Amino acid sequence: MRVKNKYYVYILECSDKTLYTGYTTHLNKRMKAHNAGKGAKYTRGRKPVKLIWSEEFQTLSEALKKEINIKKLSKKEKLQIISQK
Repeated sequence: MRVKNKYYVYILECSDKTLYTGYTTHLNKRMKAHNAGKGAKYTRGRKPVKLIWSEEFQTLSEALKKEINIKKLSKKEKLQIISQK
């Protein structure tokens, strides 16, 4: 029996107060990778990073659409999403 993956879109706050958006199937593992300098190139020089928002999706397609939409937003708009959590 195959276990169905869950997909997460997340927003991190970097040490320089910038925001980073990404997706993963393993949120805790991905956070550890970012803070170990093994995550995205963007976060490597901006650690430590802190998870400030995430949302779970059932399909990769849904997650990727959400990630793309968030990446198009301004920082102010991203902070509005976070505050609605």
